[in-house]
Amino acid sequence: MKLYTVPGAPNPTKVMLYIAEREEMGVSMKIEQVLVNPIKGEQKKPEHLLRNEFGALPVLELDDGRFIVESLAIIYFLEDLFPENNMIGIDVTERGLARDIERNIEFRFSNIVGEYIHATNSPLGLEPNPGVAAKLKNIFPKALVYIEKILSDGRDLLGGEKPSIADCTLQSALQFARFAKVEVINGYPLVQEWDKRYRQRPAAKLVLKF
Repeated sequence: MKLYTVPGAPNPTKVMLYIAEREEMGVSMKIEQVLVNPIKGEQKKPEHLLRNEFGALPVLELDDGRFIVESLAIIYFLEDLFPENNMIGIDVTERGLARDIERNIEFRFSNIVGEYIHATNSPLGLEPNPGVAAKLKNIFPKALVYIEKILSDGRDLLGGEKPSIADCTLQSALQFARFAKVEVINGYPLVQEWDKRYRQRPAAKLVLKF
């Protein structure tokens, strides 16, 4: 299999962190990672549009030549393909709770922070939009309160003792903020401590660039 990706972007980073964490758990996925450079417009070239008509990343190419083009769908596919030492949980309750945390972080934090970054200091060169930025800055802190509550029991990681997909989702958003030099977690000490802890993990050191 091949993963078409770009370091630094949130969704590719989420999948790259997931793969690295599973590899650290002893799961050999043997996925070749192929860089597609959006600065050079490579994601809009015909050969990539054949992989993903939306021109987005990441894309997982399967051994039979088909493609999965949505980051969480890629992760769930790999969870099913390599069920040993998975990250989603061993029973229906664990899986439900893990999905709930990850989806809340994605929709209520990561996506909104992404919009906030583009309205503040966009890596894509978009014009700043102070009005939109001010509105968004009042929204995503609610998710940080939610994350602080999760971490308030002293757990090291969002799912407990072992890494979860939610950890990958949150860290991918925070790396994007660091890349854009936009501060988003000041005033949330448990999230800040989690961020420092997570970035010391072998998988994080392998994947993160910022």
